[in-house]
Amino acid sequence: MSTALLEELERWRERIDEIDVRLIELLNQRTAVVQEIGRIKEELRMAVYEPKREDKVFANVLAHNHGPLPPDAVRRVFERIIDEMRTVQRLKLRENEREQEEKSC
Repeated sequence: MSTALLEELERWRERIDEIDVRLIELLNQRTAVVQEIGRIKEELRMAVYEPKREDKVFANVLAHNHGPLPPDAVRRVFERIIDEMRTVQRLKLRENEREQEEKSC
């Protein structure tokens, strides 16, 4: 095996690791925003699941995708992200409901 190629491979992997750290930071920022949206939705008595809003998210990310990630892959990634964000909202809603029950006892 070529030492130069192995070193190049390692550099690319280090770059991936750095990008992954940035991605997780952004996902956590997105999650914090989603929690605030969930709080507002709860006060407004709105549903967690809003298909029209999700369609807008998909349209936005697909419009801003210039590759090389194919559109169908972008959609799958964001379907997963959105699904996890809905889970975060639902868990927070349940937590708030439990807290309200405890206060009323």
